[in-house]
Amino acid sequence: MSLYYVQKILYDLNRSDQAQREYLDNIDLFLESYPLTDEERKAIVEPDIGLLYVLGVNGQLLMHFAALHKIDWDDYLKAMVAGIEQHGPVRAGVYTMTGAGKRFSASIEVKPSN
Repeated sequence: MSLYYVQKILYDLNRSDQAQREYLDNIDLFLESYPLTDEERKAIVEPDIGLLYVLGVNGQLLMHFAALHKIDWDDYLKAMVAGIEQHGPVRAGVYTMTGAGKRFSASIEVKPSN
């Protein structure tokens, strides 16, 4: 796994309007310069916020990436919980989980936005 490069992509997108334009214009071309696994590439292209979270992406980077894709806050939080339920515990980074993440995902109630 190349968590560094996944986070580098998000950092670049968060800091540069040009990077955002290039990403939105041709995501495959934009991603060519970053060494990613197939799983990481798919998570970025879709975008799969839950999987990116489980891969270990920092929430500060991830929330801006979600905003780039016009994902509202409540849906962003739900996506992280769904990611744990679908893909298992956070695998790396500062949010790495123990106990298979079961207690975390079962104990969070995210209320829908109005």
